[in-house]
Amino acid sequence: MDSRPNHRFEGKVAVITGACSGIGLATLELFVAEGAKVIAADVQADVGAALQNQHAGQVRYVQCDVTQLPQLKAAIDLAVTEFGGLDILFNNAGRGGSPAGVETFDADGWDMTHALLLRAVAAGTAYATPHMRKRGGGAVICTSSVSALQTGYAPLAYSVAKAGVLHYARVAAAELSQHKIRINAVVPGFIATSIFGQGMGMDAAQAQQFAQMVAAKSGSANPIGRSGLPRDIAETVLFLASDAASFITGTHITVDGGLTMGPRHAWDPESPGPMQTALGISREQAAAMRNAAIAKEKVAIVPVNKA
Repeated sequence: MDSRPNHRFEGKVAVITGACSGIGLATLELFVAEGAKVIAADVQADVGAALQNQHAGQVRYVQCDVTQLPQLKAAIDLAVTEFGGLDILFNNAGRGGSPAGVETFDADGWDMTHALLLRAVAAGTAYATPHMRKRGGGAVICTSSVSALQTGYAPLAYSVAKAGVLHYARVAAAELSQHKIRINAVVPGFIATSIFGQGMGMDAAQAQQFAQMVAAKSGSANPIGRSGLPRDIAETVLFLASDAASFITGTHITVDGGLTMGPRHAWDPESPGPMQTALGISREQAAAMRNAAIAKEKVAIVPVNKA
């Protein structure tokens, strides 16, 4: 049974970019369930129209490519003309971006990736700020990534942009705190969404099918022992947008099932540690060596009876 309070966002208005799939869609559904009015900004017109029909009076879809700043501003301004104001902005739209590395640097791909993942966050927040100031404050949540914290999770341009999102949230929160506008980031781990399929060049339908396969098979990648789902991130976004988080700003929450807490051998008893790998010994041999060392140490510290 869901113990979430009913309608804690009654009277609140939110804008969600990338609202028609994955994390954005899961967040939209939770906001609607709790009474919020939502502007769903996305490039997927068919899905957006269906969401607007499904949640008539609560959801308004707007075609929006966040790299096109006039479209992004129009989407945010629509919250005021359609629902009377703006309280919450979820800067969420994204894709995998350029796959180029250091030596294969592609300036156009780099600029495109940063326009989508970082510039749109800064621009969207700028467009939302005057509307939130009129409401006496607000909450901005930005989607970052574990690739902002550690290497090995995403390509170079994506990872650097997501690191920029973390620092942007911190610096912008300091500037806007005087206006009671809170800004935080959520840091997803390995979440089963269509972004993986999109990064492989799949169309929307194929990418969604691939996401379902990821959800079914990715549990072993996470210390917590199950796959990460869009709702896991959506729940955190709702918390950061709520009054329960009214004393939280300029920081981030990592939601990754423990993925970044340490190397795999730290939590997976079947995974060899680096010393085992270097020496070419099994876990059983390593355990036997440790046990022998422990036994030797116990003998060495047996107290002498000085009767």
